[in-house]
Amino acid sequence: MCFGVFYLKRFLCFLLSLVFVFSIPISAAEKAVTVSSECDITDVNVPLSTETVNAAIGQTLDIKAKSIILMEANSKEVLYESNSDEMLPPASITKIMPLLLVMEAIDRGDISLETVVTASEHACSMGGSQIWLEPGEAMTVDELLRATVIASANDACVALGELISGSEEGFVALMNQRAAELGMNNTSFKNCTGLDSDGHLTSARDVAIMSSELIKHSLIKKYSTVWMDSLRDGKSELVNTNKLVRFYNGTTGLKTGTTSSAKYCLSATAMRDGLELVAVVLAGETSNDRFEGAKKLLDFGFANFSITTIDHELDQNEIKINKGVKKNLKIRVKDDLKILLPKNAKNDISKTVEFRENLTAPIKKDDVVGTVNVYNGEELIGNLEIVASEDVKRVNFSVILGWILNGMFKL
Repeated sequence: MCFGVFYLKRFLCFLLSLVFVFSIPISAAEKAVTVSSECDITDVNVPLSTETVNAAIGQTLDIKAKSIILMEANSKEVLYESNSDEMLPPASITKIMPLLLVMEAIDRGDISLETVVTASEHACSMGGSQIWLEPGEAMTVDELLRATVIASANDACVALGELISGSEEGFVALMNQRAAELGMNNTSFKNCTGLDSDGHLTSARDVAIMSSELIKHSLIKKYSTVWMDSLRDGKSELVNTNKLVRFYNGTTGLKTGTTSSAKYCLSATAMRDGLELVAVVLAGETSNDRFEGAKKLLDFGFANFSITTIDHELDQNEIKINKGVKKNLKIRVKDDLKILLPKNAKNDISKTVEFRENLTAPIKKDDVVGTVNVYNGEELIGNLEIVASEDVKRVNFSVILGWILNGMFKL
């Protein structure tokens, strides 16, 4: 059974680690130590299958995993799924939520990539995948992100959590709060690392949701697309076990995970021709199952769907406004609309324009004043916002008085 092989690999890896630690002289500590998100990286250089999945929409994919889902990242529309809501242990895929919270903290300006973090005894006690932080050792947020994303380092992840929330417990509470905000209804985090713990569960759908949210932050791809890196002036080598980064065209990330309870898990993200997909595989029986399963999902998505960009030129660039200091308001269409459509769908795009009735000042720049409704056949598939291109104040006594005085002086 795979569990016997799994435990044997872990045990052998542990023995090899002990041999390494106790057989080299202290002066050799300068040699690079390889760190990986999983102990077994023997297949890390083995390419994926070159066979492309050409399954059409409605066909069943042969994927050896308990739970799978394929989601379009922008709309979060589900393109394929099987048993996607079962609550399962996620292993290190858990770290997607801590990484999202770190990205959001950076965006708010609460921390920066240069922020220095001092490792606590608690962070250094995590075990499992780690970079062997020492209590009191200082690293920047950038270095801890590299360790967490590429090598799935538990100690680095906890150090980041303590930076944001003061403690791992507080950070886990924040993780669960953010999960609830995102509608991750089948998720209960008990730690921030993904180590097996009673009640630490999520679902493929929820993993896809938080993955989609994370990759909105382009900064994460600075780390998730890296195949190999190093820390401590090259003394600690980081190896990414997400083989898709190396072997699948368009891969942007994201996270592997393996424990005895979770088995082999993967959240894989990739983009081609403006279409960004998230493929989640939970509880694969082997490491190869998760990678080949994610590849099949991504192949299916890219083969059957595409992103269509829809814009619109208005017939007029201004509309009438009531009680304003101007009679007309300048307008524009705010953004293009990107629509996910099956490649074999009938392309019968039409549009209608609607404006707000009795538009009255005051109006501020970028206020929505109308919409362009977009249809494919008879189906409403989206809309473009029509917004104000300028501010228009409301007419009042002081404005009228100013007009009168201005007219008198011109005389």
